[in-house]
Amino acid sequence: MKSRTLMTLVMATLVATPALASFGSKPDSPPPSPSSSQGTTEASGQKTPRQEAESWYNDAYGDVSKAKDLLAQEKPDKKKAEKMFKRAIERADEALKLDKSYYEALNLQGFAWRKLGDYPKSLDAYAACLRIEPDYAPAREYYGQALLESGDRDGAAAQLAYLKRLKADDLAKQLEDAIAAAPMKETKAKDASTSGGGSR
Repeated sequence: MKSRTLMTLVMATLVATPALASFGSKPDSPPPSPSSSQGTTEASGQKTPRQEAESWYNDAYGDVSKAKDLLAQEKPDKKKAEKMFKRAIERADEALKLDKSYYEALNLQGFAWRKLGDYPKSLDAYAACLRIEPDYAPAREYYGQALLESGDRDGAAAQLAYLKRLKADDLAKQLEDAIAAAPMKETKAKDASTSGGGSR
């Protein structure tokens, strides 16, 4: 009888563990498929709101992956990549309608907006993600990259300091390297005077 109870406990633990895995997933890997999250709802054919949100997130992540692949080709297909990033944002929106606390979906939106060059929306998405989960290191690194790309070197340095406090060494190194490689920008007034007032 004790061995049967122990076996039941072990099986229950194994079934519950994948549901937790999506909360700690890295932004570069999609969460486990929603079908692995809950055994009881599978049998009835219904998904929980979280499972539906994970399904939307998986699709959004797939779009981001495809867009990145399109941009990495010898002849990048920027138009198609742009469509994939936009679709990823829409799908992440659907995930967030089902689960407003889905901070990974906000992080994904921040990434997609950044790749589309819309830094205000990117920064807003990263900030929203970090309001929910302040210690989510992947978002800290991406947020730092977006700040750096939008000209806020000090903001990027603050994200780097936060990553170092989290001991997220690999992510801190990536951001640190990006900060070191970024050219120091002059003030806009100086830029206008040295470029003859023309636009860049």
